[in-house]
Amino acid sequence: MVFGLFRRRSTEAEHKVYCEIVAQARQPAFYTDFMVPDTIDGRFDLIVLHAVLYFRRMRGEGAKVSEFAQNVFDLFFQDMDASLREMGVSDTRVPKKVKVMGEAFYGRADVYIPAIDNADAEDLSAALGRNLFPDNPEPMAQMRLAQYMLEAAGKLSGQATGDLMEGRLSWPDPEAFKDLPV
Repeated sequence: MVFGLFRRRSTEAEHKVYCEIVAQARQPAFYTDFMVPDTIDGRFDLIVLHAVLYFRRMRGEGAKVSEFAQNVFDLFFQDMDASLREMGVSDTRVPKKVKVMGEAFYGRADVYIPAIDNADAEDLSAALGRNLFPDNPEPMAQMRLAQYMLEAAGKLSGQATGDLMEGRLSWPDPEAFKDLPV
């Protein structure tokens, strides 16, 4: 593969950040207490949710941070591409599916970020319902997940940019939100 020779390799820090995002998205509480479907779509949505939180925090931090965040984003979609191929999606369909995933990412970011910026748990809960529970709304789980996201955004905002670029992300414990009154 000649083309692979010219591809930029991700740094250890970029890979660590991406792994931290995925590890948090895989916390069992999301699939049990928050009732997120443990499906390919459910797992993708939780990775997107955490990636949006991370990229939101990193915005406006200058060119170096922007380039780093872009590289993490590229790594995310390289992983999605590889995952589709491992699942047996044909080579001709992978780019189309990745494009749909990219559109889903940006669509979710366009809804989640303003709700987070405005600390609007109601709007965030409604958006989560449309994305995570399109067929069977789970209002209590949606609101608890919205509260989790607002807490996560605040926690990420309080962390040093350098730490976040080295993969030292501190997320809230999702277990702490499972019994919140809504």
